Formats: sequence, structure tokens, C-alpha cells
Amino acid sequence: MPRDASDLARRLARDAETVCRHYLSNGRREGRYWQVGDARNTPGRSMFVRLKESSKGPAGKWTDAATGEHGDLLDIIRESCGLVDFHDVADEARRFLNLPRSEQEPSPNSARPPAQTGSPEAARRLFAMSQPMMRTLAETYLRNRGITPLHEAGALRFHPRCYYRPDDYSPTEIWPAMIARVTDLDGRITGAHRTWLNPAGFDLVRLGKAPIDTPRRAMGDLLGNAVRFGVATDVLAAGEGIETMLSLRCVLPTLPMAAALSANHLAALLLPPTLRRLYIARDNDAAGDGAAIALTERARSAGVEAITWTPRRGDFNEDLRGIGVDVLAAALRIELIPQDVARFMHVDAAETG
Repeated sequence: MPRDASDLARRLARDAETVCRHYLSNGRREGRYWQVGDARNTPGRSMFVRLKESSKGPAGKWTDAATGEHGDLLDIIRESCGLVDFHDVADEARRFLNLPRSEQEPSPNSARPPAQTGSPEAARRLFAMSQPMMRTLAETYLRNRGITPLHEAGALRFHPRCYYRPDDYSPTEIWPAMIARVTDLDGRITGAHRTWLNPAGFDLVRLGKAPIDTPRRAMGDLLGNAVRFGVATDVLAAGEGIETMLSLRCVLPTLPMAAALSANHLAALLLPPTLRRLYIARDNDAAGDGAAIALTERARSAGVEAITWTPRRGDFNEDLRGIGVDVLAAALRIELIPQDVARFMHVDAAETG
């Protein structure tokens, strides 16, 4: 039985093409190489996996010409399956090779120690393992909710095989997910938010989210931090949901925004020391009312002007989908300080009012 990563990698390399066909199914063989978009099984041709040993190197080694990344077949299993811990990667490799699984498999010296479930380190690894959102199901999900165009979407990524476990007693499921990074005021990643998506497409009941009990979950250190769109200096708009704030950016594409992910976290949001004005995009419910009051009091005590926006419906994404971008723009225009209209509002949207 293999005791380390190098032994597993050698066993996988004996039949590298079969490994590629299984884990990189969106690629194809080209001569002595398997070509695919990247190690996450994205369609494309920039990544090359050597299928047979040659003077250029052993079988199973790969290079992504677009990013300069390289590795072996264990890395492909990790990335394509969305695994974080080496123990899980090794068990998946053994399953593929029909080898016994180990309960106490020692990690190789080169492997990172496992990250505690739900920790900031686990959140950072999850975001790093995800892929750019453009041309994925995550982009389709947002567009189906009326959010287009997408401005500064670097805070959002996509994972095609993100783990979901309903509870401690249920088996783990795999669903595609939109991954959002949660950062502090210095831009350090402190957490991640997952929105599991329905690969079957958009539906009016769940609005494209996966048919599971809790399609949204956050991990890491969230208190005071947020999913951020743009860098705030003197003016910021803050609200609860990611879709809520992205809906507002359809009208105000250059206004820095922060999604705190819940009413309680919105009330506790840390404000930049240079902030002079805060727009609070509350949800239209009792929790949103309480969050807006608490954050307003904190802002004003810090010498920050606070202005609350209230949607006509439940939240601003419901407004965007229900009344349209032009009517939403006209409604927001009268809520903005005049200089912020010229500074942040799209010209066409400003003229709507």
C-alpha cells in the first residue's frame, strides 16, 4: 500500500490517460498530451498533461501555459474534485486505483497541514481552488437575477464541485457553487460565502439556487467583515446580500459596496477610518430595520453621515427584477447626495430621473 504522495502519483502515472479521461473529461488527447483548460476541468486548450514518459519528463506531469502552474496527477484530483486536505485527495486516488483506504495516512512533507473546517484558512483555500466566474454557471445565475453587467467581480468565483453536508449525520453532497471572498478593511481574506447552484438552471421558486435546505452558507471570521466590490475611501454603500449589492451596482457601477451577508453582520460592519458618508441598503423587514438603526448610530458616532435606502419590495434585487433598472435608477437618484449622482451614477441612469 502506498505510504506517501510520490508513490500514489507514480501509480496514477502508469495510466495517465485514464486518469485524465476521468478527472479532465472536458479535454481531449492531442498526440502525447491531454489538453484541457485547467486542472479544474474547464474546457480549453492551455493545459498540457504528459501521457507517456519521455526525455522531457515523466508521465502525469502537467503545465498550464496560461498561468504557469504545474503539478502531477494528485494535483489534478485535488483541483477537479474540489478537495482541500491531502487525506481526502489520497483517499480519492486510492478509490480510483482500487487500493485500500487509510484511516491514518501521514501527509508528505510537501503537503500543507489540514485546515480546520470552517476556519479562515479553509475559506482561503476554497477561494483559491475556485475558478474565475465569467462564462460559468455562477455568471448565468446572476444574469438570470437581472444582474448585468458585472462590475469588478473579482470577489466572486465559481467552484464546479463544492461540498455540501446538510447536517452532521447526512452524507456529503456535491453541487456547483458561487464562492464569494469575505475580507477585512485591509483586504485580507477572512472567510468565504457559498451559494450552491442548480445545474438544471433557473427556477422561479429558488431563483437558480440548488434544491437543498440551506443553499447559502458562510465560513470563517465574518464579524465586521464583508464581501467587497470596489475599494471604499470616503463613500460606501453597505447592505446584507451579495445579490442586493450587485443589483445596486447595476445603477451605481463605481460606488464601492460591501455585502455583510446578514442583518446582524451589517449592524456590526467595520467602517473605513477615512469614511465620510455611508449609504445603508437595508432589506425591507424587521431585521433590516434593526440593522439600519444600529449601523446608523455607529456611523454617526464616528462622524460619518448615514443615509438609509429602503427597497419597495423585499430587497433591491427584487426591485431590480420587479420594476427594472430604469425605475430603480430614478428612485435611487433622489436618495443620493447631488455630488454622488455625478460621481457614481451611470450617465444613462442619471438621465432617467
